[in-house]
Amino acid sequence: MLLSLVVHTYSLRYWFPAAIMLGTAPVYLLSWGAWRLLSTILPAKMYHKLDDRLYNIYQSMVLFFFENYTGVEVVLYGDIPKKKENVVYLSNHQCTVDWIIADMLAIRQNALGHVRYVLKDGLKWLPLYGWYFSQHGGIYVKRSAKFNETVMKKKLLTQTQAGAPMYLVIFPEGTRYNPHLKKVITDSQAFAKKEELAVLKHTLTPRIKASHIAIETMRSHLDAVYDITVAYEGTLDASGQRTPAPSMPEFLCKECPRVHIHFSRVDIEEIPPEPVFFRRWMHERFEIKDRLLTHFYESEDPDKICRFPGEGKPSPLNLFKTLPSVMILGGLTLPFLLTENGRKFYIGTWLYGTLLGWLWYLIKRL
Repeated sequence: MLLSLVVHTYSLRYWFPAAIMLGTAPVYLLSWGAWRLLSTILPAKMYHKLDDRLYNIYQSMVLFFFENYTGVEVVLYGDIPKKKENVVYLSNHQCTVDWIIADMLAIRQNALGHVRYVLKDGLKWLPLYGWYFSQHGGIYVKRSAKFNETVMKKKLLTQTQAGAPMYLVIFPEGTRYNPHLKKVITDSQAFAKKEELAVLKHTLTPRIKASHIAIETMRSHLDAVYDITVAYEGTLDASGQRTPAPSMPEFLCKECPRVHIHFSRVDIEEIPPEPVFFRRWMHERFEIKDRLLTHFYESEDPDKICRFPGEGKPSPLNLFKTLPSVMILGGLTLPFLLTENGRKFYIGTWLYGTLLGWLWYLIKRL
C-alpha cells in the first residue's frame, strides 16, 4: 500500500501541471477565437499584436510549471541581448522539452509572444494545438522531397509584410538525437561522409532547406540568428555514457536538476546567402555544437564534466513573470467548474487530454 501511495504521489507531480495546462487550453482558445473574429475587419498588424500578447499569457503559464514549479536551474553561457530582436533561433534537438527551452530564452528578452515554430507536418493533427500553432504563425513542413518551399515562403512573407515580430524556432537536425537510436546516428554520419562534411558525434548532420528559406525570405526583416546549444544535466550514466534527454513528463517530475544553454548571436549580415556556402556555414555551427557537447559529456576533468566551456551563470526566472498568467487563466477557467455544464465541459476536456496523449505517443513513434 505504501509503495502504491508513493507511485501515485509521484505521478501527481506530472498530472497536476498537465491537467492545468490542458484544462485551461479550451478556455484560452475560446478567448483567442473571439479576438480572431473581431480582428477580421482590422489591419493584420493589429491582429498580430494582440495575438502575441495572448500567446504570451498562455506560454507564461506553461513556463510557470516548467521553471518555477520544477525548480530547474537554468545556466546560461553567453549574454542574451536585452532588447527584442527579429531572429531565427537554431538549436540542437534532443527531446520535446527543447520547445520549452526556446520559451525560456524568449521570456528573458520579453519576446515570448513572438515565438513561432517550424514543426514537422504530423504535428498539425494535434487537437486544438496543431491548428492554433499554425494560426499563430507556425509552419508545418514535410521532409526531403515532399518539402513545400512555396508554402513556407508565402506564409513567412505574409507575416513579415504585416510587421509581425519574429522569433522563429527551427531544429535543423530534422529529428531528435537519441543516443540509443544507433541507426539514426549511423545514417546521419554516413550522409556527412557522402557529402564530405565533418562527421558529428553528439548531434545529427543538419538539414539546411527550412533554415535557408526562412533566413533568405525574411533577411530584410531579421536582425540576427541565435545559435543555441542545449544540454540537460542528469543525462550521463554511471559508466560515463550519454543517455536520452528527459521527456516532458520526466522534466515535470523534476528529474532534471539543471539545463545548460550556450548562447551565440550571429548578425544577419554574417550569414552567406548562397546555398552552397550556407550549407558550409550551417555545418560549421554544428561542429561547434558538437565540440561543446563533447566537452559536456566527455571532459576528462571531473570539475568540468556536465559543463560547457566558459563561465555559466544561473538565470532564475522571476515568479512575477509567470504567476499572473496562471491566475488569469485560472480565473477564466474557474466559472466552468462551478456549473453543471462546466462539469460536462471538463469531462470533454479530460477526454480531449487523453486523446492528445495517445496522439503524442503515436507521433513520437513516427
